[in-house]
Amino acid sequence: MSGLETMNDTSKLARDVLIVALLLGIAGDSLLRTGPWSLNLTLWVAAVLAGVLMLAARHDIEWPRDTAWLLAPALLFAAGFSWHDSPFLKFIDLFAVGLLLSIWSLSLDRVRIPVCSILDYVRGVVNTGFAAAQGAAPIAVRKIPVAAPPRSERWRHARAAAVGLLIAFPLVFIFGGLLMAADAVFDQMVTTALDIDFEQLASHAILTAFFAWIVCGFFLAVFEISKPKVGDSLAVERPKVGIIEIGVPLGLINLLFLVFVIVQLRYLFGDSSLVQETVGMTYAEYARRGFFELVTVAALVLPVLLTADWLLAGTNRRSLAIFRGLASLMLILLLLIVISALKRMHLYQSVYGLTELRLYTTAFMAWLGIVLIWLAVTVLKDRRQYFATGAALAGFCLIAALNILNPDALIARVNTTRALEGNEFDAHYAASLSADALPTLVGAFDTLSHEDRCILSDRLLTRWSLEDEGDWRVWNASRSRALRIVADNRELLSPVACTNLLGVASRQAAAEMLGQPVFKR
Repeated sequence: MSGLETMNDTSKLARDVLIVALLLGIAGDSLLRTGPWSLNLTLWVAAVLAGVLMLAARHDIEWPRDTAWLLAPALLFAAGFSWHDSPFLKFIDLFAVGLLLSIWSLSLDRVRIPVCSILDYVRGVVNTGFAAAQGAAPIAVRKIPVAAPPRSERWRHARAAAVGLLIAFPLVFIFGGLLMAADAVFDQMVTTALDIDFEQLASHAILTAFFAWIVCGFFLAVFEISKPKVGDSLAVERPKVGIIEIGVPLGLINLLFLVFVIVQLRYLFGDSSLVQETVGMTYAEYARRGFFELVTVAALVLPVLLTADWLLAGTNRRSLAIFRGLASLMLILLLLIVISALKRMHLYQSVYGLTELRLYTTAFMAWLGIVLIWLAVTVLKDRRQYFATGAALAGFCLIAALNILNPDALIARVNTTRALEGNEFDAHYAASLSADALPTLVGAFDTLSHEDRCILSDRLLTRWSLEDEGDWRVWNASRSRALRIVADNRELLSPVACTNLLGVASRQAAAEMLGQPVFKR
């Protein structure tokens, strides 16, 4: 194919990218301008992926076949917005969609995903982000030629009509303004006829332009018409350090971890009275104080070991053997610390119940434990090229597992079971959970105390009335089910009334009027 033909093909592809991006911008404004994002985001992501595939088929673009599967999980995570109602779960689903599209874009650059390094992933995310940010700028500054639409008699007439409208607009505007000023009746008639909410019109224009802009930039990068290489400049020159500079800090950290693990074996895995006698804390208070700090420690060790391995790459075998020995000992001690952190969370949850923060942090710890083991299997066995992909795959599997597990429903189930066993139950927190938790809460309603039932009934009837159903764009399976369950169980929920010294219908309302805290803890 000659250079001229290639240029013409690129120009035609750029023209079609502009058209599809504009249509997706209009769709984005129509779908995503209302919230919370649910079915609308699922449909828009599906439309973007369909637009990519349609353009590829129209212009006979061939991609590596082993990368096409990345679009399927991206669509499935986007479908999570139509499935669950938990805001945090939606956030990590959106994060997964963005990361998968970045990885897919990276794979189209002929990068082998199974052996990508962490820096390769960072480059892919940065390049994709810059591509979306630059949008249609390469076309606007004429760095990319855009082919004109096919010539035809119909197109010639349409173009002439558009030019005529552009010429007529200022003239009609001037003469119309003069005539409106000349006659009050005509002025009122025109004003009524042109009752346009220009603020709303501007809002539509801005949202359409925003979504069209980012889609256009993404498409230009995917089709390699204009692909930013900002991330390619992230290469860092490796400092010249040896095993002494690396071994000393690793050895001291290992010593610190060892002392901590010994303390844990005595206190956290021993007699609870030792904690009370030594630091004056209950077992649960002791567990609560350290969990999130231990999560931070475990999270920081991972980049420390990866950086040390990168710094020592290419050194002699003796240095590598010493590093791997120190790193292996650190991983063993760190896994004991992770077990200690999970033990702490179990103790704390057994006293105070489960919350979103505790559940998601525990899930993160589980992923971190898997990644640490994977690091030992790959990096410390001289197979570091497989580490990043395995860690990313473990993360995607965890996010998929959370979608299947339904975190808010699990939290409600655990806490209502604890209430049935006579433990404290935070009805205000339970009622604040998303629609995912509502079936479990209603199912356990009769097992709760009268005080907890009156709080739940007031909040659930207020939040999940039929009037709050909204339009089809924000339809969500979980919220739809919640509305239906509340409607079907209105007789169960309605008779429960909370009375207090103020005579209001809700204990929560009384607490708010008195300026008291609503939550029990």
